[in-house]
Amino acid sequence: MDYLQLRVLPLLALLASVLYYLYFQDSSTLFERSDCSLFPYNHYWIISKRIVTPRGVISGAVEVKEEKIVSIIKEEDWHGNLKREQIIDYGEAVVMPGLIDVHAHLDDPGRTEWEGFPSGTRAAAAGGITTLIDMPLNCIPSTVSAETLKLKIDAAKKNIYVDVGFWGGLVPENAFDANSLEALLSAGALGLKVGKHLRSFMCPSGINDFPMTNSSHIKEGLSILAKYRRPLLVHAEIPQYSESYLEDAANDPRLYSTYLKTRPASWEEAAIRELLTVSKDTRIGGPAEGAHLHVVHLSDAGSSLQLLKQAKSNGDSVTFETCPHYLAFSAEEIKDGDTRFKCAPPIRDAANKEKLWMALLDGDIDMLSSDHSPSVPEIKLLDEGNFLKAWGGISSLQFVLPVTWSHGRQYGVTLEQLALWWSERPAKLAGQDLKGGIAVGNHADIAVWEPNVEFELNNDLPVYLKHPSISAYMGSKLSGKVLSTFVRGNLVYKDGKHAPAACGVPILAA
Repeated sequence: MDYLQLRVLPLLALLASVLYYLYFQDSSTLFERSDCSLFPYNHYWIISKRIVTPRGVISGAVEVKEEKIVSIIKEEDWHGNLKREQIIDYGEAVVMPGLIDVHAHLDDPGRTEWEGFPSGTRAAAAGGITTLIDMPLNCIPSTVSAETLKLKIDAAKKNIYVDVGFWGGLVPENAFDANSLEALLSAGALGLKVGKHLRSFMCPSGINDFPMTNSSHIKEGLSILAKYRRPLLVHAEIPQYSESYLEDAANDPRLYSTYLKTRPASWEEAAIRELLTVSKDTRIGGPAEGAHLHVVHLSDAGSSLQLLKQAKSNGDSVTFETCPHYLAFSAEEIKDGDTRFKCAPPIRDAANKEKLWMALLDGDIDMLSSDHSPSVPEIKLLDEGNFLKAWGGISSLQFVLPVTWSHGRQYGVTLEQLALWWSERPAKLAGQDLKGGIAVGNHADIAVWEPNVEFELNNDLPVYLKHPSISAYMGSKLSGKVLSTFVRGNLVYKDGKHAPAACGVPILAA
């Protein structure tokens, strides 16, 4: 062996040792995480017998590196490929894409005594939700301009445990101001929400700077949204009678039946009929092609549902959602004076609930959302029990996955359907191409839960909503306990504990 070989061979051996260490000796230890995660590595495998992927449920492993999913391997294809990276073995627990809730009111900035980004996103993480899209109202000020959107983004930074995107607001003051709407969209709004349409809170929203709109405003909004290929979300109700009805002494305000009469299904039907006069503009070749109309929290499974189905068959770019509270509760079981159940549109009768389930299972209803709408207990009037004066809204973020699963099991709901309703389709609506599915290249947004674990929502269970007492779900017995939640690879929630730091990312449209 000559002199050169004697000098080079030790160097090659040293290089080989370094490469071996980097590749086999858990390279993730070289990149320890900060307080963003309860798991100190950024390169690891998640193993489960039930991993929900776009191609079905598999037994296998998901490889996560930094914030992305980099490989998915079926159990029969492992052949030692897991090497020596860190492994988290969840056994029989379900590993599915994190939930994306496209309809939540976090009330921040301005009403943080109602909820706020910290408590709301902690509750979301505890419920397997990895992305929230925040509504533009119930905060102060409402998000109706580029300037007010910046206020919301600034409030979210370093205060969110999951990723949060933002809908902007379409109101009469900006509907005919193309420059203002384009500035709002250019600033990162994922789309626009109209305040309840009378004619987008097509009825009064109860928020002074988020007034009701009409079909002319919506038509203008769609024309702008078409350029950006983003959606317009609509609360579809139009009042059909005078407010004097509410003052009729014959109508006991403590009776849920009284409240139900004040918002009949005909309100939803009237609003949707009016919406469909402009939704045809979204058809291929139409003046608003590229825009998309999304009806939020559908409650009426009668004429309103049929009209929306017809619009789809006509080629209108339309989708619609319903919410777990419409699938879990019925009017007959709501006790008089229990204003926790007040929401708009209202929870209707058991027959209507059954029809909603059938429409969801048949694929007519596109997705689910929470419509999380909390408040301070004082304005829910829990002691007074006045349905006509109490604040309307169901507080629900932490519970939507177990509620959907618990009530859906009797209908044969599958894990794939849950992922479709709560992840894949919401991601598409919000324009999030890297979210909504366990797939290579996507964000490692993952919910891990045990479908067969039963629990009761009571004071013994950690609840992270700011005001648990106002939630209609408290006292419920449910199945489906969330064990862990990963957001962009960070383990942000595990077994009742959150990561020390809030490292969720504000999501802005490009």
